Amino acid sequence: MTAISRFPVPALADLPDDIREKILAVQEKAGFVPNVFLTLAHRPDEFRAFFAYHDALMLKTTGSLSKADREMIVTATSAKNNCLYCVVAHGAILRIYSKNALVADQVAVNHLKADITPRQSAMLDFAIKVCLDSQNVNDEDYAALRNHGFDDEDIWDIAAITAFFGLSNRMANVISMRPNDEFFLMGRTPR
Repeated sequence: MTAISRFPVPALADLPDDIREKILAVQEKAGFVPNVFLTLAHRPDEFRAFFAYHDALMLKTTGSLSKADREMIVTATSAKNNCLYCVVAHGAILRIYSKNALVADQVAVNHLKADITPRQSAMLDFAIKVCLDSQNVNDEDYAALRNHGFDDEDIWDIAAITAFFGLSNRMANVISMRPNDEFFLMGRTPR
C-alpha cells in the first residue's frame, strides 16, 4: 500500500473520541475516509482548529457564494499552488456540486478557457491574485467583483477560502498527502 503521508498516520482506535467520531461520520457519508482526515489527525489540536475553520468557510450558508463556487476557488488556487491532493479532492467535490464533469479540470488548468460564467471568472481572477500576488490587491479588484454582484462579505469569503487553502496546499505538499483513489472518478460519469 502506498503511504498517504511522510508523517505517522494514527490508527482510528488511538485517536481522541471527538476526532474519531468526526472521521467515522465522514466515512459514513462519503463511503470512505478522505486522507486529509487521517493525515491531519497526527496532531489532534491542529486537526480540530483546521476543520473548525474549514467548516466555517466551506459550509457557510450566508452570502452569495454557492458550494460549487467555494470548491471552484479551492480547485483553481490549489492548482496554482501545485497541490495534487486538493486539486483532485476538491475537483471531485466541484464536479458533484456543479453537476459538470468537465469544470474541475478546466478551472485547474486555465479558468480563462473554462465553461464558467463571467461572474465565476471574475471570482477566480480575484482568488488567483490573492493566491499569487495578494500584496497588489487594490480598489480596482474590488470594483471588478462588485460589478458582478459580489459584496464585501463575499469578497472576504473569496480571500479567506484562498488563504486557508494556501495553508492546506502547503501542508499537503510538505507531507506528500496522497489523494484517495476514489476522488479521481467521482462526478465524472452520470449516476
